[in-house]
Amino acid sequence: MKKSVSIIGGGPAALILAALLDCKKFKVTIYEKNKTLGRKFLVAGKGGFNLTHSEPIGELIARYTPPHFLEKALLDFNNNDFRQWIDSIGIPTYIGSSKRVYPESGIKPITVLNAILDVLDKQSVAIQYQHTWKGWTNENEIIFNTYTTIKSDYTIFAMGGGSWKVTGSDGSWLDLFERESIPIVPFQSSNCAYRVDWPEDFILEHEGSPLKNIAISCLNKRQKGEAVITRFGLEGNAIYALSPQIREELENHQKATISLDLKPTLCYEDLLDKIKKSTFKKMSETLQKEVKLSPAQIGLLKKYLSKETYLNPELLAQNIKKLSLEITGTGLLNDAISTTGGIQLHAVDENFQLKNKNRNYCIGEMLDWDAPTGGYLLQACFSMGMHLARHLNSIP
Repeated sequence: MKKSVSIIGGGPAALILAALLDCKKFKVTIYEKNKTLGRKFLVAGKGGFNLTHSEPIGELIARYTPPHFLEKALLDFNNNDFRQWIDSIGIPTYIGSSKRVYPESGIKPITVLNAILDVLDKQSVAIQYQHTWKGWTNENEIIFNTYTTIKSDYTIFAMGGGSWKVTGSDGSWLDLFERESIPIVPFQSSNCAYRVDWPEDFILEHEGSPLKNIAISCLNKRQKGEAVITRFGLEGNAIYALSPQIREELENHQKATISLDLKPTLCYEDLLDKIKKSTFKKMSETLQKEVKLSPAQIGLLKKYLSKETYLNPELLAQNIKKLSLEITGTGLLNDAISTTGGIQLHAVDENFQLKNKNRNYCIGEMLDWDAPTGGYLLQACFSMGMHLARHLNSIP
């Protein structure tokens, strides 16, 4: 007789888990609070649908915070394994110039989702929509808003983090776990906008301007990439990757200092040499035409440096390589690309089973790990789903 598996949530981790469970051993049902599956998956695809990242697995693992928690799952099902699997269900991929992995041209997020749903259909996975989980009974049955109680051999929670409430991933489940003495961490924004209190005249002129080909540092982390100046502050991949460091500084000091390298392709000596040898009379012309800084980059230097520093080649070069800005806060939780927080990692074992609730598992973003943008979030969710599927399939 088949054992029953109840999967609560219909995001990437849940979908690949259901797709890979042995349908000869398990009767699998997904319980989804929305009318459709994969809403966050589809929304994420609107901003550039990168499925994973192609960098070597050791470097990929190091992108996660903390890296050791996901290491086994990522080694068991790495980025190349994922590309092979997604290709096997009809979704070929390619590596872009950024080393991110995308579906081949013309393949939309809904096409990818439908390909996975086709696998679920072949696996005879049942789907119950508009079922919102409301907790456990005293007998450890799961309860839904429909007043239905379900007793399963295995229950897997894959309900997402606390951002993008419109997709159903609102983190409202957090209190239900805490009531069961399962240790949790309140959600915080990650991969989000960070507040900079810009001078009004600066933001009037430069709001919306990109800062391309820069590097940003905070504490011991440095990240090359791009950022965008917004009225709120800064956002973009160069600062998203520093989320753990910025959060640490904000928690400890109520502010975080970041350093901008506006010309990471030049060392200080070569930069100084360009400035000193320039034949342009105005420093702004030197920076624009010799150093190739953008108007927004020059505007930053003018606004944050004194006139004496700006006109001193040595001091100016130092600040081009290390311009300090102060972060005073994070963007709203609901607007964040992802969140950190959720169930504490020590609350689950190496197969993501809750230590105080046998045969209850948690996977995906609802656990307290963090990753930058660039395909890392999806890769981790798929790796966790695959890892758990292999574990359950191996149980006699």
